[in-house]
Amino acid sequence: MKKLAIVILNWDGADMMRRYLPTVLENSVGDVVVADNASTDGSVDMLLQEFPQVPVVVLEQNFGFAEGYNRALAQLPDYEYYLLLNSDVEIRQKDWDAPLVKYMDEHPECAACQPKLLSLREPGMFEYAGAAGGFLDNYGYPFCRGRVMSTVERDEGQYDEVVPLLWATGAVLMVRASDWQESGGLDARFFAHMEEIDLCWRLRTMGKSVVCVPQSTAYHLGGATLNQGNPRKTFLNFRNNLLMLYKNLPDSELKPVMRVRAFLDYLAAFQFLLKFDRGNFSAVLKARREFSRIRPDFDKDRRHIQQLRQNERVPERTHFLLLWQYYVKGKKTFNALMQKKS
Repeated sequence: MKKLAIVILNWDGADMMRRYLPTVLENSVGDVVVADNASTDGSVDMLLQEFPQVPVVVLEQNFGFAEGYNRALAQLPDYEYYLLLNSDVEIRQKDWDAPLVKYMDEHPECAACQPKLLSLREPGMFEYAGAAGGFLDNYGYPFCRGRVMSTVERDEGQYDEVVPLLWATGAVLMVRASDWQESGGLDARFFAHMEEIDLCWRLRTMGKSVVCVPQSTAYHLGGATLNQGNPRKTFLNFRNNLLMLYKNLPDSELKPVMRVRAFLDYLAAFQFLLKFDRGNFSAVLKARREFSRIRPDFDKDRRHIQQLRQNERVPERTHFLLLWQYYVKGKKTFNALMQKKS
């Protein structure tokens, strides 16, 4: 069996491939594969001509992030580990993936990990989409070591230890192939956004561990597909967050948490309206409606997850409300947040 497949999912990213793929090829130990989500910008021809050494998995349509990876990895059955890598990630560290492989080899209970993710635009700063690993508050709001809400910290070595996480970033996500298969992979119905948190939460519920291995680093451009504030992104984030909660919350917490989330979601919609942002106002309401409409389709998934549950509550899901801690109490860094016992 081969050790590691680094799989880059591409959609109309020929320019980014030209810029960042050489850094991955130059600095990686694992085998690099590109999966193309039916690009229309000539990506496949460019890859075949300019990077003939890189295998290309050609998908017949744009399946989105989740199903695109599900279909691509299904064509790579002979690997022990998969590393899902965004097309806008630059690698500067020689053999950057070796510490990830070493940690997973030495910790068979670990299902997934990520490197320390830094900003390509500001290399001394953590990157918004994952920083040094992710957690959830009581109501499903994600935050990271190095990024809480919109506050991103400078990397000063404060998160250089390996610690348990609830989720690892989908921008650079390494996962054990056997755990990927046992958990069912990414939920294709999410299409994009929150699917990696859903996957990692499932893995944690099954008793597996998820960590950040900061001895490895990567640099992420971010926002290459949908920018922050895009109504489509707002819709996917709100809808998928609700679906994730519905699937993964313990039975004892489902109703109370979802009641509070309904209030918080409508409050967020009202705030968009006060800013005359009708696009995002409508996106939140549409997300709530869509969640209510398709929720029964996830009943079977919910029952299955509850049957696999090895712990009533994942420790990396805190008891506090992140919005209260951040906006009212002014706790804007991970360490400040976690001074409160959760």
